[in-house]
Amino acid sequence: MTTELDFTLLRKDFPILDQQVNGHPLVYLDSAATTQKPQAVIDAVAAYYQNDNANVHRGAHALSDRATQDFENARTKVATFINSPKREQIIWTRGTTESINLVAQSYVRSMVTTGDVILVSALEHHSNIVPWQIVCEQTGAELRVIPVNAAGEIELDEYYAMLNESVKFVSVNHVSNALGSINPVKEIIDAAHKIGAKVMIDGAQAVPHFAIDVQTLDCDFYAFSGHKLFAPTGIGVLYGKEQLLEQMQPYQAGGEMIEVVSFNGTSYNKLPYKFEAGTPNIAGAIGLGAAIDYLNQLDRPALLAYEDRLLAMATEKAKAIGGITLVGTAKNKTGVMSFLLDGAHPHDVGTLLDQQGIAVRTGHHCAMPIMQQFKIPGTIRASFSFYNNESDVKRLFTALEKAKSFLI
Repeated sequence: MTTELDFTLLRKDFPILDQQVNGHPLVYLDSAATTQKPQAVIDAVAAYYQNDNANVHRGAHALSDRATQDFENARTKVATFINSPKREQIIWTRGTTESINLVAQSYVRSMVTTGDVILVSALEHHSNIVPWQIVCEQTGAELRVIPVNAAGEIELDEYYAMLNESVKFVSVNHVSNALGSINPVKEIIDAAHKIGAKVMIDGAQAVPHFAIDVQTLDCDFYAFSGHKLFAPTGIGVLYGKEQLLEQMQPYQAGGEMIEVVSFNGTSYNKLPYKFEAGTPNIAGAIGLGAAIDYLNQLDRPALLAYEDRLLAMATEKAKAIGGITLVGTAKNKTGVMSFLLDGAHPHDVGTLLDQQGIAVRTGHHCAMPIMQQFKIPGTIRASFSFYNNESDVKRLFTALEKAKSFLI
């Protein structure tokens, strides 16, 4: 692990950042949507396709053996990365969305009925709302919403008051994609377990910023996406407690999830393969393993402290210049500054920033309920990673001043 980080050198690990957009050097402030990929990840994916391209498992040739070894080594890396007790508790999916849907249909659907309650917070991404609405429609269970205050923080006292024997499942995000709020998931999990409810954590926005220990959290399920962790798109992870995964029925059928098939009946493969139907995203898994290797070389607390400094700098500038309303002012935040330029539509601001080479996200960020609570159509979201720098923050605010002169 590197003891002292040179962030200028780290930035050079991400080749996409060395380009011009609309005649300006690129400032990429959209890492909450997807992170950029270091050269080491790009090289790992290219090496698989150049040298080892073959399907995994059961292949009786060298290419398949090598591909299988790298593919399964990546699973072991993920298990270590989040401190899973066993590698068999790591299920490959296409991303956080599929992981949540898998749990919704393979576990929760069979364990709730009329009169039961599923809890989510008002901060959730649509991917952590709609699957539970579908389960409630299928089963007669009820979806209830944990309130969030004006700062974008879960109201823990109100959550505790909602917990009773009717609550069977709780699903909340670790970090809000729309606001950057870090939620008190350990407290949420512990309180739910006291009344016998199980808990799923959407960790998509947490894993890029700080270490995750699923055993310390004691969560029943944890999900995240590779593309938000400096890895390729189309690869994701579901961690689950072994006894729960064992009792769950397969979500999809075919390919690797089969043990024996006959027209008289079929038996399913063991964990983790029971949930991995069809040819997996082999290159994506290998790329995720490479991303974890890359991060493991670095001092992650130092990366987080650096990102927090950039966020603090941006927040202070936003407060100082006037005409900007911050949306989401939780005490514990990471990576995201969501805001409005007073008197201007977020989309118009985003377009003018793009003309100056600055990439931000505008809109509701797939979190319409919290936007409705705040009575706004959406926000401008600048999201930071360790490959950003102070110059990026200064360029953002110079561009905002110019946008202001056009729009207000």
